[in-house]
Order: sequence, then structure tokens, then C-alpha cells
Amino acid sequence: MKASITEHSPEISIIALEGRMDAGNAGEFDEAFGAVLENKPACLVINLGGLEYISSAGLRSVLTLIKKAKAGGTALKFCAMQPMVTEVFKVSGFSAMLSIFDTLDAALAAKG
Repeated sequence: MKASITEHSPEISIIALEGRMDAGNAGEFDEAFGAVLENKPACLVINLGGLEYISSAGLRSVLTLIKKAKAGGTALKFCAMQPMVTEVFKVSGFSAMLSIFDTLDAALAAKG
């Protein structure tokens, strides 16, 4: 898995994920969002357009991100999920507790 961090604006950071997120590399995502959250952005967008697969270890990392972002006052938005990732988020109940958008542009345009 590859995690790329960009700043869309001073208030909005984006982490784009590519490949597969599993027990062997979920720590890379933890490091990426940890580095971003240190800067206390108002919003963090997780672009999952390049993520082909996510395991339970990946879901644990997402849950950790949710808790840390909430504690730090950072809004979270997820976008551009591939069908398999969408299904995993639905089955696990994550889609019910997250702000999910079809595209990166939609996530960036949404208020909050």
C-alpha cells in the first residue's frame, strides 16, 4: 500500500491510498494520519480511489483514525471507494458512521 499526503489548503489535508491495506502495511496508514493530525487540520479527506482491498487490520486503523480525529477536532471525509472497499465498509457498519462521498471533488466541496 502507498499513502500519499497532500495539503489542499491550510485547513484541509488529503491522504490518498493505493494498493492493498492489510496487517502487513496498515501501520503505514497509521503513520501517515498520525503525521497529518499533528498539524490539527480542520478536515482530513481520505481518498480511497486507489485502494483495491482492505482487511480487518485496515478497518482497525480506520477506527483508530476516527477516534484520534474526533479527539483532536478534525472532521473526516472518505471518498472515491472502489466497490470491494465499499462493500467491506457497509458490512462492517463503518459506512453508517462516516461521511462518504463518491468523488474527491464532492468531498472537498461539502461543508463540514
